[in-house]
Amino acid sequence: MLTLTEEATTAVKTITAQIPDAPQGGVRIEGAGSPESQFALSVVDAPQPSDTVVESAGARVFLDSDAAAVLDDRVLDAQIDPEQGSVQFAVTTAA
Repeated sequence: MLTLTEEATTAVKTITAQIPDAPQGGVRIEGAGSPESQFALSVVDAPQPSDTVVESAGARVFLDSDAAAVLDDRVLDAQIDPEQGSVQFAVTTAA
């Protein structure tokens, strides 16, 4: 199953905190055919019925079926740039 680094957990919680009316919200990742492909990320108020839900210290990530299959043994990491107010996510191989 996908795991989140501490930085990714912080980034997801920070992003989803901007939707106060959606306590079950999270970041949804829609998949592609391989780990090297691009993934679509969006902030949603709840998972889709078929999504796999990954939780880490209060951060919720929802994976569609394609993303769940491709990211099964991967790690989601994030780099936060506080000056720009931006986050860059990366998927790496589990150690």
